[in-house]
Amino acid sequence: MTNLAGCPSIVILTGAGISAESGVATFRDKDGLWSKVRIEDVATPEAFLRDPAGVHAFYNARRRGLGAIQPNAAHQALARLERDFDGDFLLVTQNIDHLHEAAGSRAVLHMHGELQKALCVLCDRRSDWIDDLSVESCCPHCNTAGGMRPDVVWFGEMPYRMEEIYERLADCALFVSIGTSGTVYPAAGFADEARHCGALTVEINLEPTGAALFHETRAGPATSLVPAFVDEILSGSDRPFKKA
Repeated sequence: MTNLAGCPSIVILTGAGISAESGVATFRDKDGLWSKVRIEDVATPEAFLRDPAGVHAFYNARRRGLGAIQPNAAHQALARLERDFDGDFLLVTQNIDHLHEAAGSRAVLHMHGELQKALCVLCDRRSDWIDDLSVESCCPHCNTAGGMRPDVVWFGEMPYRMEEIYERLADCALFVSIGTSGTVYPAAGFADEARHCGALTVEINLEPTGAALFHETRAGPATSLVPAFVDEILSGSDRPFKKA
């Protein structure tokens, strides 16, 4: 591993694989959520207009399921990296769970939203939300019922804060993709963007995606590989860091 001592900036991207080791259900695996329900029924704006109660039921069940889930060693290692790294740090996650924050991470950007938040479509304001949502739920900001939805990005909607993400990718010296298949855009294009701008790109995944965009790929469980990788970043090695 190249020595990252003095590295000015790091962008980390995490996907479902990092939370799967804590017991959070994935979406696209063989037995993932999309093998049990239709995307068109629960994860589009049209589904919510057609059957808001059914969409709420799907996300309420997932929100309740987070109650017993705890962050794992990979989440904790990334929180340590943020705390101890001297340069600029951003953690972008495709996950809508709270496990990065529960582990202590603060510089987290949820590009697909957060399951424990609700968005009012009437006043466009967000609220922390750990209880069930329904069509009768009242917005704490505008005191109006009927406009509350899960604050998650559905198919056909734009992920959050994309302009900021691309700005940080253009400036980062190291980009690391952890636990993501690299098949869902726009996140699938982040490695290409970072490498094009001169960053070192590293993939950590249970199985290699085979993407040629990464200078280095490490295959195995995130709970084993991420803590070791963070140790390397914070301790350095025998070669100076250089952009690709």
